Amino acid sequence: MTLDLTPDELLSTTRAVRKRLDLSRPVPRELIEECVDLATQAPTGRNRQRWHFIIVTDHDQRQVVADIFRRALATGGGQPVNEHDLRRMNAHPGSMERIYGGLRHLTDNIHRVPAFVIPAVEGRTDRASVLDQAMTWGSILPAVWSFMLAARARGLGTVWTTAQGPLEHELAKALGVPYDGVMLAAFIPLAYTIGTDFKPARRVPREEVLHWNHW
Repeated sequence: MTLDLTPDELLSTTRAVRKRLDLSRPVPRELIEECVDLATQAPTGRNRQRWHFIIVTDHDQRQVVADIFRRALATGGGQPVNEHDLRRMNAHPGSMERIYGGLRHLTDNIHRVPAFVIPAVEGRTDRASVLDQAMTWGSILPAVWSFMLAARARGLGTVWTTAQGPLEHELAKALGVPYDGVMLAAFIPLAYTIGTDFKPARRVPREEVLHWNHW
């Protein structure tokens, strides 16, 4: 059964869910499989369909993966935030405080999340050209977003994280993924949401991001 959402409502209310994940309710396997079936209808470069979805629901395996998640976050990582980024991040007072609060809640409770979704793609972009990067990421990102939309339509919450990045090799080993030929693209907690009344987020004005004919 899916929520009564129009396409526009689905697209504008699929939020990054951290605090409102229901940590006490298992997610049925068949619902996850439905989301994967829809995800694999996404466009894919040259029809190569290089996507994979690793779903972790086993209690002991979740504890192993949760430990890697926490240690990976503790390493920091990522590009430094510049002044332009900071201005946009803080365009709406209180938004970053809420995000950081949600991240702390998720980190403290990551071991309780009923399912982890780790999308992967065949091929690595380490030291790859922009073209190869675009082709590889373009073959997994649409599928993952479709998964997240399908999850939202079924009352499930997700949040795209890059926590796998700093310890990707260790996570790949824990999951039996052939690291040399497969890249872990994201780390996505999955659970039912507490309530389903999500709203569109406040964003920077369209005029700041829309360009006609030239920059």
